Amino acid sequence: MLGVRLNEAAGRAAYLAGLHAAQALIFETTGRVFKRHTTVRGEFGRLVKDEPRVDAELRGFLGRTYELKTIADYRTGPLAHISAEDARDALETARRFVDYVASLIPPNDHPMQ
Repeated sequence: MLGVRLNEAAGRAAYLAGLHAAQALIFETTGRVFKRHTTVRGEFGRLVKDEPRVDAELRGFLGRTYELKTIADYRTGPLAHISAEDARDALETARRFVDYVASLIPPNDHPMQ
């Protein structure tokens, strides 16, 4: 996406990767399913609040990148732009966020049926 200057799509994709990772962690640790963005962000924050491996960048990732999704989905005119640098930063942090969240999900020792 970045190679063809689809910065808005890249920013949205970064957010959605993090959102889905957070939803997976929530489901795997609590058995609950949340769909509302604000509820997922709040529950994720609650789950990792005492986790020392979560730095400020990861803690704020969903909130910051939700703004990128909002820009991509709803804004028009001069405010409807995501810079290549912001999109690249969001994607890099999304990779780290997803990797971190995956490390928190308990292993599933049960084969799929």
